[in-house]
Amino acid sequence: MRKALLDWLDDRTGYRAMVHSMLFENIPGGSRWRYVWGSTLVFAFAVQLITGFFLWASYSPSSQTAWESVYYIQYQTSGGALLRGIHHFMAQAMIILLALHMLQIIIDGAYRAPREVNFWIGLILLQIVLGLSLTGYLLPWDQKGYWATKVATNIMLTVPIIGPSLQRIVVGGAEYGHHTLTRFFALHAGLLPALMMFFIVAHVYVFRRHGIKFKEPKRAADTHFWVDQLLKDAIACLAVLIVVIVLILWRGAELGAPANPSEPYSAARPEWYFLFLYQFLKLETFAGEREVLGAIVVPGLVMLILFLMPIVGRWKLGHRFNVAFLFALLLGVVILTYRAVAEDRSKKDYQAAVEMAQKDSERIKDLANRPTGIPATGAVSLLREDAYTQGPKLFKAHCASCHRYDGHDGTGFVPDPVKQPQTATDLKGFGSRQWLSGILDPKKVDSPNYLGAAKLKNGKMVKFVKKDVPDYDKNDLAKVIAALSAEAQLPYQRQQEQLDVTSIKDGRQILLKADPIRCLDCHGFAGKESDEANTPNLTGYASRQWLIDFISNPGHERFYGKKNEMPAFGLKKILDEKSIAMLVDWLRGDWYEPGQPAAAPTTAPTSAPATKPAP
Repeated sequence: MRKALLDWLDDRTGYRAMVHSMLFENIPGGSRWRYVWGSTLVFAFAVQLITGFFLWASYSPSSQTAWESVYYIQYQTSGGALLRGIHHFMAQAMIILLALHMLQIIIDGAYRAPREVNFWIGLILLQIVLGLSLTGYLLPWDQKGYWATKVATNIMLTVPIIGPSLQRIVVGGAEYGHHTLTRFFALHAGLLPALMMFFIVAHVYVFRRHGIKFKEPKRAADTHFWVDQLLKDAIACLAVLIVVIVLILWRGAELGAPANPSEPYSAARPEWYFLFLYQFLKLETFAGEREVLGAIVVPGLVMLILFLMPIVGRWKLGHRFNVAFLFALLLGVVILTYRAVAEDRSKKDYQAAVEMAQKDSERIKDLANRPTGIPATGAVSLLREDAYTQGPKLFKAHCASCHRYDGHDGTGFVPDPVKQPQTATDLKGFGSRQWLSGILDPKKVDSPNYLGAAKLKNGKMVKFVKKDVPDYDKNDLAKVIAALSAEAQLPYQRQQEQLDVTSIKDGRQILLKADPIRCLDCHGFAGKESDEANTPNLTGYASRQWLIDFISNPGHERFYGKKNEMPAFGLKKILDEKSIAMLVDWLRGDWYEPGQPAAAPTTAPTSAPATKPAP
């Protein structure tokens, strides 16, 4: 029955002849490891088709659901991280396998007559693979993919005459957004794979028509594809898969923070296989209007030379030129890639941006994993309203020109002291016991962390601390510091304050008596006003509301009055209320570690009488 069925199938399709032709193809000189690269490429593409299909089953291609669906695949679907990891790293493996395959083909002279058409089909397949890599990069819709794709597609603007129209067609309009994503997805999951399959079939067909090219004298007898070469191909494919699995276990497929077009992304770089072109375009030779030379003309000439290789390679000298050109091209790619990586490693601002991007990536995963999940407004709204994420960025943009945060700009980058000299205090731990102990320490008060900036170093507060504080009783001073710090109600000091109720109470009494510690000679506190103008009232000092009011209008009489030189961020509408609140919450630590859902305090401390609010 089985034989009759197979005979019927063979009669209708001729499958036996096709299988025999494939398995018993002649291998001149016997099987070779150098012949495995074509098979590994077909294997890699087959893996991409299979994994891509299952990813497609859970992927939602829209600007408000793409990142969320990838997050679901990666972190909530059983085996999703492995599935996406295989797809992610196998795509990168294809680039390397392509380079090795082309190297073997040209060195062996397998591009020359009568195999010219097959070589040209291979060049088309190279372009399709690069197209798949570029379009797939955007699909997670994270910051890295979004901004890198924006940079890549902006290169189209350099094309003479049709550049702007071409870019608009690819982007789907004037702005990058939903239509950009859907068009890239249509290319990545539809058109390009279809073209890839068509040209792979054509490639294999033309290849089998002319057989394997072997340029060296035979050192062994001819064999068939089955079983030696097939075994080598299978081992090579298994090795590629093992390398991919190791990369998944070591690093995993990256998923950055969701794309946020309103927030510039300084860490944007293309994937490593496009880094050479990114570095190439940075050369001064291609600056300004000459960018079209580096972006269009030079790559076009390279492809033209590759296309002409079968013709040039007809002669021995031409073949040597082709081999030398390919090695020079690959060496140039390696050198440019190395230079791009080395330059980025030496740029402190770039490294700070990478570190911030990594923090955002980890933060959004934590926020999305909480019981409340991802809101209908999308995952990006979680970061836009998160003090832990936005605080450092707001500090860098609006505060780091004068202040520092633990010596840096909030994001980890130390500003250039020439361009942005520190002229105000370091705000790390502002209002905490440690910070107050430092500003009341005669040995530390004039350091950069406190009042060591040029405008503050010789001020009245520094003179007071150096002259009077050394005479104060250390226990009384510690109680005053505890009382002042308690006004802030800092979240990371609450447990300590609950244990020091007596010390805090005693410290308040010492302050109010103004004897022997005479802080209230200049400052107001707990309803007791000072005759000294232009000094901050210490009631609710460094509390959430105190800081919000202070940043909104530091020139109010409750704070520095006419002496103030700080911008009124709220009064002048430099920052809106939400941004000021997020900045304050970050400075105070009123954001919460993973797994600790809690509400930040929204009012001034109730332990002190209310004071006149700043408008």
